[in-house]
Amino acid sequence: MSGIPVADDVLDTAVAVLPLPEVAAALGISANKVRQLLRDGHLIAVKRDGELCVPSDFFVADGVVKGLAGTITVLGDSGFTRTEMLRWLFTADDTLPGTTPINALRTSHGTEVKRRAQAMAF
Repeated sequence: MSGIPVADDVLDTAVAVLPLPEVAAALGISANKVRQLLRDGHLIAVKRDGELCVPSDFFVADGVVKGLAGTITVLGDSGFTRTEMLRWLFTADDTLPGTTPINALRTSHGTEVKRRAQAMAF
């Protein structure tokens, strides 16, 4: 697991997470490719019950939520840690369609989510 950045598990326990083998199966790729996505900053992992997991809200039927990787990049460029990114993505915001940034991304409002992420850098 070395080299894989891991966020603190700041998620509510009700937020479903998938262990890496399940992420690999859902995406139709190897576990090594999933680890590479984590290292490259396309996904964020947490350690839950001693196992590396990824929030299930990061996925839709045909893969990773559109705009998630770009949003993670923007947040990282703004100085956010992985833990802060995760907290921001799952924090309720009634001014966003979908009530949280991750839900807004899931409902095709990625432009607004990225705009807000960029604005936090200034």
